[in-house]
Amino acid sequence: MSCIFCQIAGGEIPTTKLYEDDLVVAFNDLEPQAPVHILIIPKQHIESVNDISSENSSVIAHIFEVAGQLAKEKGLAENGYRIVNNCGEWGGQSVMHLHFHLLGGRSMEWPPG
Repeated sequence: MSCIFCQIAGGEIPTTKLYEDDLVVAFNDLEPQAPVHILIIPKQHIESVNDISSENSSVIAHIFEVAGQLAKEKGLAENGYRIVNNCGEWGGQSVMHLHFHLLGGRSMEWPPG
């Protein structure tokens, strides 16, 4: 298995998991762009948003439920936070496994990058 996020989800690469259940894993980003920067990934390998289908789309709703829960736990809910997904090379996706960035703890500027 060459996908780093599949290896993390499968426990082959150790990480401090902030959340885990049967569908998703959440952990701190190794190169944080904000005081709180959490990655939330499905355990099932889905390459990008382009590969979401009726068979796997329920995991996306679950990811957003987990993101909201983590935002509350980390004290981000009151002041706000950002959830980001990069899709494809030009979209800035660096790992070809669907993932969402939960960013907070500072004011987010617009437009991004």
